[in-house]
Amino acid sequence: MPVRSYIESNKDRFLEELFSLIRIPSISAKQENKPDMLTCAQRWVEVLLLSGVDKAVIMPTNGNPVVYAEKMVSPKAKTVLVYAHYDVMPAEPLELWKSKPFDPEIRDGRIWARGADDDKGQSMIQVKGFETALKNDLLACNVKFIFEGEEEIGSPSLEAFCRDNKDLLQADIILVSDTSMVSAETPSLTTGLRGLAYWEVEVTGPNRDLHSGHFGGAVANPINILCKLMADVTDADGRITIPGFYDDVEEVPSAERKMIAQIPFDEEKYKAAIGVKALFGEKGYSTLERNSCRPSFDICGIWGGYTGEGSKTVLPSKAYAKVSCRLVPHQDHEKISRMFEDYIARVALDFVTVKVTPSHGGQGYVCPIDIPAYQAAEKAVETAFGKKPLAVRRGGSIPIISTFEQVLGVKTILMGFGLEQNAIHSPNESCRLDIFYKGIEAVAEFYRDFK
Repeated sequence: MPVRSYIESNKDRFLEELFSLIRIPSISAKQENKPDMLTCAQRWVEVLLLSGVDKAVIMPTNGNPVVYAEKMVSPKAKTVLVYAHYDVMPAEPLELWKSKPFDPEIRDGRIWARGADDDKGQSMIQVKGFETALKNDLLACNVKFIFEGEEEIGSPSLEAFCRDNKDLLQADIILVSDTSMVSAETPSLTTGLRGLAYWEVEVTGPNRDLHSGHFGGAVANPINILCKLMADVTDADGRITIPGFYDDVEEVPSAERKMIAQIPFDEEKYKAAIGVKALFGEKGYSTLERNSCRPSFDICGIWGGYTGEGSKTVLPSKAYAKVSCRLVPHQDHEKISRMFEDYIARVALDFVTVKVTPSHGGQGYVCPIDIPAYQAAEKAVETAFGKKPLAVRRGGSIPIISTFEQVLGVKTILMGFGLEQNAIHSPNESCRLDIFYKGIEAVAEFYRDFK
């Protein structure tokens, strides 16, 4: 096939272009990496131009810049808007990496590096799939690219950018590779994402750290109080106890529950892969339902008091936690955010002062499977992987996807190629080389059918 031949002939160049981007530590969460954000955006401009776009530019936002590019074949043709992000998560803890996170290595048929999957690897799949389609005369639609540098911190600047550039971003469909498949043997397309609400909780007790011998037992310990407050947000059955939390949760239809039950899933392998003896979640739902179609609450970080070497008998003045909820479609993240704040204010005890600060959030998303773009993606993945992909909901959140629908009025096809073992956001992130090349083929085939 010409598509596969083109990929085979250019695969080393594709990898080197990807590696040139991975070597730039574009960590949006760290101020010290601010210069790297612009460097990475500039490199993406170069790569996009090399791949055949008519133009590629860096556009300012209130935060990190956006890379915009386009290839216009005809004003009468349909338009695809490809979204991706060039920022990555911090690499810590560095001591757990088997190789340097920003010095990509190929071992055991995989690319090992921060961003190998999320999202530089998958972004390159989109760009090189576009290039392959263009070079093989398969491109019958206009293609626009928008790459942002703040996805890993909640895309705080992108909604305003989209509103300010609504005409520029007009499209018939949005194409995104930032999700995962069921497995390498069972390809899938993501048809739903959970929403997100995120807060920081601060508990203040005495006006200074106190000697635990002189004050312990007489003054409430903020860490103890915080742990109790957070633990009580869920009950013994894994249900969230905030009054009204489930009011807008749509029960998973029985037909969809049957589809989920057909997804190949080995619970014993799942437990072994993450090193746990047993699983826990909301009573009455399977593991795959719990992590995709049901909401959840998690403490993402908690700290306070003395954590240095040795011991210090201190009753701390303050304690902190970062917490989040994964939400399902129809749950409004702003409504849930206010609900959590009100709940904590009601249950907080007079022994301490509790402050809740909302952070980023986003709505859930569901994609219909009967639209032409989804059907083109389904056929393309089947061609590349040799098997028709399953339609599945995933438990992660990409808040900007629902924003695209609200602001631009355009649906998104989530054509991701990640795997669970790729360990995104963790040490030793990786991407299988064969999946990388099959993904490029699938994207090229998408353009063959989407007209």
